Amino acid sequence: MRLQHIWLADFRNYSQLDLEFPAGTSLIVGSNGEGKTNLLEAVFYLATMTSFRVTPTEALIRTGAESSGAVVRGEMKVDQRDVLFEAALRSSGRSQFQVNRQRVRRRDLLGLAPVSIFMPDDLVLLKGGPGERRRFLDNALSQIDPRLDVARSDTESILRQRNALLRQTGGHLNADAEMTLDVWDDKLADVGERLAAARRSLVAELSVDVAAAYGEIAGQATPVDLAYESTWTAGELKETLSRVRSEDLRRGATTVGPHRDDMSVILEGRLARTHASQGEQRSLALALRLAVHRELGRATGQSPLLLLDDVFSELDPERSRGVLGALQSEQTLLTTAGALPGDIDYSARFKVTAGRVEREE
Repeated sequence: MRLQHIWLADFRNYSQLDLEFPAGTSLIVGSNGEGKTNLLEAVFYLATMTSFRVTPTEALIRTGAESSGAVVRGEMKVDQRDVLFEAALRSSGRSQFQVNRQRVRRRDLLGLAPVSIFMPDDLVLLKGGPGERRRFLDNALSQIDPRLDVARSDTESILRQRNALLRQTGGHLNADAEMTLDVWDDKLADVGERLAAARRSLVAELSVDVAAAYGEIAGQATPVDLAYESTWTAGELKETLSRVRSEDLRRGATTVGPHRDDMSVILEGRLARTHASQGEQRSLALALRLAVHRELGRATGQSPLLLLDDVFSELDPERSRGVLGALQSEQTLLTTAGALPGDIDYSARFKVTAGRVEREE
């Protein structure tokens, strides 16, 4: 998969942009705050209908253009076909998305143009809370199989309804509330089991790739394992919900389910979140992203577009070379505010200044 052309109107700090990208690696250079990451965000948004920054839609619209909204348009080569992706973002009301001028929903778009993003903030995958790791797994699953994004969305909706009912009861169930809670338990058990099963399967598949990727980045084979952590047993979510119902009523919240699960990363037999050094954690975060990149390529049969946002800024030269050797893609967009490894091979270099992009010779 390759991005050939992108057009932006009032997206982030870009009032207008019309830019062509070649195959291979494109360097996007400039000082901090000029719009490099915003450009990658626009590309990612086209492919996934979401921002990797976990931000509201109105934040994507340029200040002063809230009434008219923003437009992101991109032409991509997908399975040897030219495909036009378009997004019209609105600060109020629903944003609209089209593929080849036909309206689409998120589930119709996901996986069509696979994309992988690597960011300095990926350190939260090791140091952050369980929600960061669940989001990492769910975002990967949504591109691998869009039906799983529906399962994630349904799980969140059911949890909102179940928690609202738990709060309304004030800790005491009458017959009607008990019957309604039984219904929500059935629904949550059904969709929650499917989502958790997909996460477990993905973690098992990624574990081998993460170990291999970490070895490539670090320059030596090192034992790395991933484990999916849950407080309930697969196939027994409904029974578990029944068992903890009194506690849920007391707290006014659902205390077990896929929304409480986690993924542990284990380096040389020890939990990486608490025992790995900063450099090891950063390399592990890159290895996690790289493992998903490879899994996504296998699942879709395409080479995912690779977005690298200033990933070399915190790596020593040896690990930077390891990352370069491990990353493979038909097309890569790489941003940097500083120096790059001297042996990097690129097809084009672009300079970003205050929302304006110029190609440098």
